[in-house]
Amino acid sequence: MTTFVDAVFENPLVRKVVTLTQTAIELAQIWLTPTFDLALRLYVANVFFSSGWQKLSDWESTVALFQYEYHVPLLPPALAAAMGAAGELSLPILLVAGLFTRFGAAGLFVVNLVAVLSYPDLSDVGKQDHLLWGMLLLVTLLHGPGRWSLDHLLKQRWQSAQ
Repeated sequence: MTTFVDAVFENPLVRKVVTLTQTAIELAQIWLTPTFDLALRLYVANVFFSSGWQKLSDWESTVALFQYEYHVPLLPPALAAAMGAAGELSLPILLVAGLFTRFGAAGLFVVNLVAVLSYPDLSDVGKQDHLLWGMLLLVTLLHGPGRWSLDHLLKQRWQSAQ
């Protein structure tokens, strides 16, 4: 007994539509997903690297901000400023290269979280920005860097060597 679903999929037009849909999905997985992964990494890396560069550009003001505005618990202001700038300048490089990407994303997630928690006067728009950056970092942390990364290349080489 032929069911309705079987009858529908026997139709040549339906088969053609299903085949075209499967091809479109495969192309999206091959090209659009890695493009999105790379764009996400580049966007977030730019945000944090720019912030770190700004801190470095006017170090005296940066230390003053950490002393009077940002209240990082347990750390002296100069050390907190140095650690924040170091993280914002080094970890984005890992994201851009796609090398140790999950480590870089996790580190920047912590930097982002500390920034939100240590600055009580953060505006609602600022909170939304930090929320967006945190979510994008979680995508990279949980999903990985994607095909267009050194991590992916190294993983392929490692698997082919075994």
